[in-house]
Amino acid sequence: MTADTADRTTGTSERRREQRGWYFYDFACSVYSSSVLTVFLGPYLTSVAKAAADADGFVHPLGIPVRAGSVFAYAVSVSVVLAVLLMPLAGAVADRTGRKKPLLAVAAYVGAAATTGMFFLDGERYLLGAFLLIVANASLSVSMVLYNAYLPQIAEPDERDAVSSRGWAFGYTAGALVLVLNLVVYSGHDSFGLSESAAVRICLASAGLWWGAFTLVPLRRLRDRRVAPSGEGAVGSGWRQLTATLRDMRRHPLTLSFLLAYLIYNDGVQTVISQASVYGSEELDLDQTTLITAVLLVQVLAVAGALGMGRLARTHGAKRTILASLAVWTLILAAGYFLPAGEPVWFFALAGAIGLVLGGSQALSRSLFSHLVPRGKEAEYFSAYEMSDRGLSWLGPLVFGLAYQLTGSYRDAIISLVVFFALGFVLLARVPVRRAVAAAGNPVPERI
Repeated sequence: MTADTADRTTGTSERRREQRGWYFYDFACSVYSSSVLTVFLGPYLTSVAKAAADADGFVHPLGIPVRAGSVFAYAVSVSVVLAVLLMPLAGAVADRTGRKKPLLAVAAYVGAAATTGMFFLDGERYLLGAFLLIVANASLSVSMVLYNAYLPQIAEPDERDAVSSRGWAFGYTAGALVLVLNLVVYSGHDSFGLSESAAVRICLASAGLWWGAFTLVPLRRLRDRRVAPSGEGAVGSGWRQLTATLRDMRRHPLTLSFLLAYLIYNDGVQTVISQASVYGSEELDLDQTTLITAVLLVQVLAVAGALGMGRLARTHGAKRTILASLAVWTLILAAGYFLPAGEPVWFFALAGAIGLVLGGSQALSRSLFSHLVPRGKEAEYFSAYEMSDRGLSWLGPLVFGLAYQLTGSYRDAIISLVVFFALGFVLLARVPVRRAVAAAGNPVPERI
């Protein structure tokens, strides 16, 4: 073996080790998305808010009348606004200092601590619940900026679809495993000597403990890359670098075109994920056990969906595969509008369809964007991506909450989300991705 071959072998081995560690952050934090945001917190926080509501069904945070059923959706929107303020700064500082890992640790453990603190959400403490949701959601968004920024550094261009899809598959595997445990605790709470409220709070807090524990794996495996030293302070230079990044992105209009399309359709995806359990419990009269089982089905099928759509992308390209998934999302929402109340079997069928497209559409969007990022600006550009992924996904929950506040119908709220998928489809279809990759100065994969 020549020295050059040995170096390549060592480099490949080190890259594979980092990839395996990278997967585990999805394994750690996805439990928050599945157990907390998708299953338990929406219906539970809504019930806590209703307990604190007046005779007309309104609570009054800061003297503002808010329908109790809209509190959760509004809190998600506020968390996203906070994330918008923090994510670009985190990305700019990470690229300026080269120290992604310490920043990832801070964001992850603040989020994990806030999630664990949800154990104390009981009685009429809806403001505490809203505050912890805002902190946890914003922290997750910041951590994902830093996590996603590793992808171009640990995966070669032709393997990013597969690596990104495996990360999502790891996340959904963890979500399914923890939901099984949640189902045991919640459905058997009487035999464990727990009230229903206590069982829910234990499930919420356990997601925070899981998040914190498994974050240790990527913190051990991932490594920071050196960057040229700067005489400026990290925070001050971070804000200046952010301004420069925004100017720089104007030089890559095709990358911006993709981000706009992603912002629109992913807003719909994130809103469906966060509001599905509220829709199921409040509009379809489904019990918590049914909701847990449905989301468990989503998690299991999302693993197969993420890996299967990754394989489809090898044959048909990531862009065409994402476009197909957006068409399916539109059909899912239309079917959801007509679901009969009190019929779990139809809700399970819809959950299965969501699972098959959820992981793949997200994983392929992430890997496609990684090709559109100029080298050396990964964290900065992924902060803009994460603003689209989570940070600017405030419009969907806001529209959903306003639709319910104005009409009192969750069916009207859910059907309003169709526009996000339809418009996102049109905008993505217009992006010439091969030309966009070349314009960013990156090698163009054979299939994209």
